[in-house]
Amino acid sequence: MTDTRSSAQAGVRWAEAGELAGLAAVETAADGVFAAVGITFPPGTTMIEETDDPSRVLVAGTPPVGFAMIGWVDGLVHLDQLAVHPDHGRRGVGGRLLEAVCDHAASAGVAAVTLTTFRDVPWNGPWYAQRGFGVLDPAEWGPELAALVAHERELGIELAPRVVMRRAL
Repeated sequence: MTDTRSSAQAGVRWAEAGELAGLAAVETAADGVFAAVGITFPPGTTMIEETDDPSRVLVAGTPPVGFAMIGWVDGLVHLDQLAVHPDHGRRGVGGRLLEAVCDHAASAGVAAVTLTTFRDVPWNGPWYAQRGFGVLDPAEWGPELAALVAHERELGIELAPRVVMRRAL
């Protein structure tokens, strides 16, 4: 991963190692909002706990009120998780984080960013579509992306219709 530690997105920066543990509370709070649309995540699916690598995590705020965790899937930057604490929602934090992810991917010379999300949840599929992401047909998925979707299903995250989305850079 190319180390592009500066971002044109105000208030967004790369995480520091000591901040990673505290981000689980942000993710848990953000996940709680899904209860309003009948989605409850299975225990043990807090994604931020999967990494101890701050170079995979962009944060907004000090202390962080939101984060974007990225990885690499089929040679593209993949948005593993975007979470904003609900106390700081609807203020553009998620949009700034998303744009910082796309800026990072572009600076790394990557052609696109991918993600998986709930198709019908307003702050998921439709929100990403408004920001230039389009739904990918399963025939367009690479082998790593197909494996990632299968893994999400095994974890029980397929609680509502999910889609894979891609934004060309």
